[in-house]
Amino acid sequence: MTIKVSIATFNLMSLDDRPDRSPSLDERIPILRPQLIRLNADILCLQEVCAQHERNGKDRLRALDRLLEGTPYESFNRASTVDRDGNYLGHHNLVTLSRYDIMEQHQYQHEYAPSPSYKKVTALPEEMEAREISWERPILHAKVRLPNGAVLDVINLHLKSRRPTNIQGHKLSERTWKTAFGWAEGVFISSMKRIGQALETRILIDNLFDDNRCALIAVCGDFNEELDEVSIEAIRGDVENTGNIDLAMRVMVPTERNIPEPARYSLLHNGKGKMLDHILVSRTMLAFFKGSEVHNELLHDESIVFAPRIFFPESDHAPVIARFELPESDIKWSTTTSILKRERGREKSHRSRYK
Repeated sequence: MTIKVSIATFNLMSLDDRPDRSPSLDERIPILRPQLIRLNADILCLQEVCAQHERNGKDRLRALDRLLEGTPYESFNRASTVDRDGNYLGHHNLVTLSRYDIMEQHQYQHEYAPSPSYKKVTALPEEMEAREISWERPILHAKVRLPNGAVLDVINLHLKSRRPTNIQGHKLSERTWKTAFGWAEGVFISSMKRIGQALETRILIDNLFDDNRCALIAVCGDFNEELDEVSIEAIRGDVENTGNIDLAMRVMVPTERNIPEPARYSLLHNGKGKMLDHILVSRTMLAFFKGSEVHNELLHDESIVFAPRIFFPESDHAPVIARFELPESDIKWSTTTSILKRERGREKSHRSRYK
């Protein structure tokens, strides 16, 4: 007998209930709720969930609560990003929903990767000294107890978008730049933030492997990059990049590779599909992998979202889901680890023999 576990990620695109938003939350719920029900996920990682301020001074995820009403997710356990005072972030929270118990939750922002300092070279007026470059969103980490007793480390991410960081003196309007070199520096700074988040994520992953060589890990979210780009390569840690076979058990594996390439996209931009939302898993978790899907049948082209009078109630990202079948009892991996060590020894012996 096996236990079926499905893990999904979905960027809800600024889920909020502000009255000045168009389309309104009432218009969005009939579109988004069927997408969530179709996923039928046991663990759901959400991005861009906005908080709402209550009259009593506290913040709530009221828009998310309304979206989840009447769905199985309404009763799921929940982990969410918070600020230093324990309140929800005002904008773009990460939320992890789980059918199973969430044993612990943590978040990391410059815990492992301090803010780098950088002096803008094109800013007007000129910057006189370097300033810290911080990424806005933390990493959300939840330890989930699966029905077979195993612990799954679920990491929920939203890496910095490709949208360029503002460079003072170089913009005509919110989306119009005065100079190409100002735009280029804005892109560079955004890339620095995205890679910094990736570095911090990779350090967290390696800390988990330090505690348990065969850890069950899933890293889910909106990475704002495709598989062969730098930030995701940093998180994956492929042996082809590190050049060290002893790190093979620490590689994070993309689950979407089993999807045919023409259907492998979670965002449309200028008519071209891009896979920006990912679920990466550890090799131990990959042992139980059965398949993945991208629900992109009704995905609109996000490049026309800001055209006059065109607003879509759905998200500009498609949800992604990966399915697993685990044994009823937690597997002890000491035998597997011994086999891997023995095979590495044979490979080293073989290479030395033919040098």
